[in-house]
Amino acid sequence: MAKKFDEISPLLEEFILKQKIFFVGTARSTGTVNLSPKGMDSLRVLGPNKVIWLNLTGSGNETAAHIMENDRMTIMFCAFEGNPLILRLYGKAKVYHQRDKEYQEYIANFPETPGARQIFELDVEIVQTSCGYAVPLMDYKEDRSMLKTWAEKKGEEKIKEYWQEKNTKSLDGFETGIF
Repeated sequence: MAKKFDEISPLLEEFILKQKIFFVGTARSTGTVNLSPKGMDSLRVLGPNKVIWLNLTGSGNETAAHIMENDRMTIMFCAFEGNPLILRLYGKAKVYHQRDKEYQEYIANFPETPGARQIFELDVEIVQTSCGYAVPLMDYKEDRSMLKTWAEKKGEEKIKEYWQEKNTKSLDGFETGIF
């Protein structure tokens, strides 16, 4: 039932834009595998083989640590409403921090979001769809506002202190390159 494509078609891009959540998978050659759910208005399709996503402040920074050593990334979308579908984007990723020229260029693609930490760029090599018949139907209610409220309260300086405390090393002790 799985189908493999070389690029994101307009129909698949439309599917991506409707999704309220996506999942990002990364791993170094050693250590833990990371799988993170992502939400809010944080992903853009820039072309048939390129997506970017805005990474917000979190309790860890595994994805950045993994990409520094191993640039493989998978992004997965699941249809929780409507017709069943699972879509995976496989490719090579780069991480851009606020100090990077690419971050400054890409940030204009997103609404201003307190706590924005990095932007990941994925050069998509394989696009795969599968049936999603076992994915449950779920109704979307609304985005949570807690992260935005937390970041607004903290302010930019306190967020950077938080990054220093919580986001400079991965679970396995690998550097994240945030500073």
